[in-house]
Amino acid sequence: MKSPNKVDVAVYQQPKHGYRSCGDSYYYIEKENEFVCALADGLGSGEFARESSQVVVDIIRDHIDASVEELLTICTKQLLGKRGAVLGILKIDFKAKTYTYSSIGNIGIMTITEDKKKKRNIPNAGYLTGYSRPFKVMQGKLEESMNFIMFSDGVSDTDLMYPFLLNMDVHDVIHSYEKAVRLPRKDDTTLIAMRYEA
Repeated sequence: MKSPNKVDVAVYQQPKHGYRSCGDSYYYIEKENEFVCALADGLGSGEFARESSQVVVDIIRDHIDASVEELLTICTKQLLGKRGAVLGILKIDFKAKTYTYSSIGNIGIMTITEDKKKKRNIPNAGYLTGYSRPFKVMQGKLEESMNFIMFSDGVSDTDLMYPFLLNMDVHDVIHSYEKAVRLPRKDDTTLIAMRYEA
């Protein structure tokens, strides 16, 4: 059944072996004119990492109308004195027909067009520590139908070669990934598949 939203979302998440809590936190929301998704990975593993990543996600939720650049600045300032985190943010502007994203550290973002062309971003090096520094923000033209894949470092380069990632149905992507990946996981793993339809 087709989602009533412009963006359909499916998520896979699994904690690192030996931990009950995943150190990754994510948040997404669709509003009238835009869609926002954020994925944060706290440094380390388990509950302490989760607390750090959740702080970042909460900041984004509280400042959801800010631009990607502004969100990065706000997150950086509010992490001063806290455990660091890596972060990926994606904003889709339905009116302007553009998408904007930035990723820091080992959060990856991939776009897949209707004709199966796959493009993976190169993240900014480092992590959010509380000290201000410039981060590269990328923008692209939104096509009528395209997928976005956002993932933490538990998703390996080998995982990203699976042909089912090119499937346009994001629920099939996540279902296939869940069946294909090996457990136990060596790291916290989050894979978010998003499908935009004009």
